[in-house]
Amino acid sequence: MVAMSGGVDSSVAALLAMRMGYECTGVTMKLFGNDGGDAARVAASLGIPHETIDLKDEFLESVIEPFVSAYEAGETPNPCVECNIRLKFGLLFDRARAMGFDKLVTGHYARVVQAPEGISGGRGGWRLERAADAAKDQSYFLYGIAPEKLEHIIFPLGGLTKKETRALAAEAGFKSASAKESQDICFIGDGGRAGYAGFIESFRGEPSKPGNFVDTSGRIIGRHGGVIRYTIGQRKGLGVAVGRPVYVKDIRPETGEVVLADEKELFVSRIEITGLNWQSGEGPRYTRAEIMIRYGGRPAWAAISALPDGNLLAEFDEPVRAPAKGQSAVLYDGDLVLGGGRIG
Repeated sequence: MVAMSGGVDSSVAALLAMRMGYECTGVTMKLFGNDGGDAARVAASLGIPHETIDLKDEFLESVIEPFVSAYEAGETPNPCVECNIRLKFGLLFDRARAMGFDKLVTGHYARVVQAPEGISGGRGGWRLERAADAAKDQSYFLYGIAPEKLEHIIFPLGGLTKKETRALAAEAGFKSASAKESQDICFIGDGGRAGYAGFIESFRGEPSKPGNFVDTSGRIIGRHGGVIRYTIGQRKGLGVAVGRPVYVKDIRPETGEVVLADEKELFVSRIEITGLNWQSGEGPRYTRAEIMIRYGGRPAWAAISALPDGNLLAEFDEPVRAPAKGQSAVLYDGDLVLGGGRIG
């Protein structure tokens, strides 16, 4: 089963799966506005069956509602992670296996490899690794896949660059070969932070409640249009002038306050990671790891230790800038994904 959106990545993934000798069926998850038409045309050009599965209700419940609730709680959620866990490699994976498919194929830039016996991170089983193209690597969004599912997953693009993927698409005559790449959340579009707030207000059917900007001493320094408009570390779009650059340090939904501070106050030396999923069966034995606290960020070395409540404490060698509650923290040993969770 090939998960197909009609975009260049999933289209080339289908093409490569066929070249690997698999009998393929394209499947489009109808989540938010995608009717599957583009994917159906690609599937037809490849001569493979295609079907659309309506998962709008599940997407609303498992991705959109938690996204909105997280922003209202002053967090910075990661809806792509939740979609991967609950839908692509949850409901869709389970359906693929129930229908007798050996593999689920997607267009993610990551690698699933079989680990030799006795090496770090594997006991001869399967493991998740970064893509060959560091600029396109999406392993950060995939840490939540249940490790026992890896042997039934193929990422054909894991060894390619985006340029190589587009070249294959052009060679195959796919219209998506030169399509502009979206950089934002699928159900919001390219509206940036303002688009997030507008979506949430539309979803709730009411405007966000205004509140105060305060400094770290609690002094009121301005008014804002609602906590959903801000995330930790933000500078642009604050709409308040204090005579020097200031950044969002804390968000307090219970009082409606957004705390502003100098950039140096954004750096922290430790974080707690909740909701852990260990990719490697040997993950818990690690005492150090590189940790990525946001997509596209540079991993930072940290000492890691288990807490009594099952969460993980990460103590960084050097302070890291603006870790945001609700974002994913993903642990690596080189290219190997050890696991991850949410910043608490």
